[in-house]
Amino acid sequence: MAGISGAVPFIQDYFVLNDVSLGAAVSSIMIGCLIGAMVIGSLSDKYGRKLMLIISSILFMVSAIGCGMAESLWLFITNRLVAGIGVGAVSVLAPIYISEIAPAEKRGTLVSYNQFAIVIGILLAYVIDYALVEVENGWRYMMAVPFVFGLLFLVLLLVSFPESPRWLAKEGRYDNAQKVLAKIGGDVFAEEKIKEIKISLSASQGPKVKIKELFQGKLAKVVLLGSLLAAFQQITGINAVINYAPTIFSQAGVAGDQALFQSILVGVVNFLFTIVALWLVDKKGRKILLLWGSAGMTISLAYMVYSFVGGSAASIGVLVSLLAYIAFFAASLAPVVWVVTSEMYPTRIRGAAMSFSTAINWACSFLSVQFLPWMLSNLGGGWAFAFFGVFSLLAFIFIKIFIPETKGKSLEQIEKELTVA
Repeated sequence: MAGISGAVPFIQDYFVLNDVSLGAAVSSIMIGCLIGAMVIGSLSDKYGRKLMLIISSILFMVSAIGCGMAESLWLFITNRLVAGIGVGAVSVLAPIYISEIAPAEKRGTLVSYNQFAIVIGILLAYVIDYALVEVENGWRYMMAVPFVFGLLFLVLLLVSFPESPRWLAKEGRYDNAQKVLAKIGGDVFAEEKIKEIKISLSASQGPKVKIKELFQGKLAKVVLLGSLLAAFQQITGINAVINYAPTIFSQAGVAGDQALFQSILVGVVNFLFTIVALWLVDKKGRKILLLWGSAGMTISLAYMVYSFVGGSAASIGVLVSLLAYIAFFAASLAPVVWVVTSEMYPTRIRGAAMSFSTAINWACSFLSVQFLPWMLSNLGGGWAFAFFGVFSLLAFIFIKIFIPETKGKSLEQIEKELTVA
């Protein structure tokens, strides 16, 4: 998604866009993400995690070529929507898949690797955009580059990835599930885990999950907590920053090429501090990282507001505060939200619940990305980032009061502690 950040001014000129239509061109992918997130849970519960990931990789390739060749705004937006369906699907499936296949003591780190892959992609997108900025019709190449990564993803899925053992067990394919688990942790590990999974599935067995079930009884509280956590991850502004980083720097008085170069710094910081999250998530725990991250984001955004109204030092202050904001987010909410939500939801409803909370996540992302250009033009950077700062503070309060620690616990143990087993 970050690949469009460098293309924004060229797309605006080519399609002759105002602030609202520019927001639509960039944020349309979020609508696709919302759709993909909403439908993929039930599809993956029925057809398996792996098949749905394969279909998502094909959507990435088709949409990348479509965006790169688009001659009209509506064709461009349509292909962005297709890309979003794939992104939304993977945003649900990747944490589910990893949490269902990983040993408890490594699960937080391995789910965080999903975010690590994302930030590598963001950094590569910024670098590629910078390399193509002087190329004729370079924005088309910027938009088409995801085809290569979609193809690589497809090949890896077909060659290396097994099906989720918990999904196989849910379908009654215990022998296949045990074979996958044996490859992960050996025969003894596989036998123990199959017993746990059978007990968990037996306790939660019932008819096909219906959406209304997510809002009833004991499940409602867990789904509400996970969905609010997912909402806070986006309404604090991260995708708006990622997609419009060069525009934000230009707003602060940085020249065009220099603004794009500073965006690469955003990608580098994002990359480095995701490594911090990988190191700490299974050592220090999920909740402490979420608390430190949301607190740091609040302080960074407060300084960014000050920098936007601070006169001659604005560009330096905006760069410093934006990098600090990215650092705190990358080391906390970026990966840890998906770790916690994938761990909190019981096996029987995990697909449907993750779909719902991830759809909420993308809806909040859409709102922030759609309206940031208008906010920057009409209200200024100070008010725009004050808005995100307030939600960062609310996120801290919410996490402190309501989010449990899930570090080092099996998925079945977490179900029992949340009284939903």
